[in-house]
Amino acid sequence: MKAIKTVDQFNEIIASKEPVIIKFYADWCPDCKRMDMFIGDILDKYEQYDWYQVNSDEVEGLAEKFEVMGIPSLLIFQNGEKQAHRHSAYTKSPDDVEEFLQQELG
Repeated sequence: MKAIKTVDQFNEIIASKEPVIIKFYADWCPDCKRMDMFIGDILDKYEQYDWYQVNSDEVEGLAEKFEVMGIPSLLIFQNGEKQAHRHSAYTKSPDDVEEFLQQELG
């Protein structure tokens, strides 16, 4: 997963004509570390998509702007618009994440 370090970089990435998947996380977040343990297999399965991650504490304002109330959260963007959002309570297992991706991306 590629890291997004600035708001400008984020805006450039989400303008993609193809869907992009962005994980919001923080270094102190135990659920984020748990997700990191299983996300690799999912990245392999959905490798046709570009995956990015944003540290909510380092790139200020994005979490609030896109209503990320809990982390980790997965958001799908296309053409500069948020297409889908999986809140933290529903990202705790590989099955939760895969169900979301299957539902939103096919």
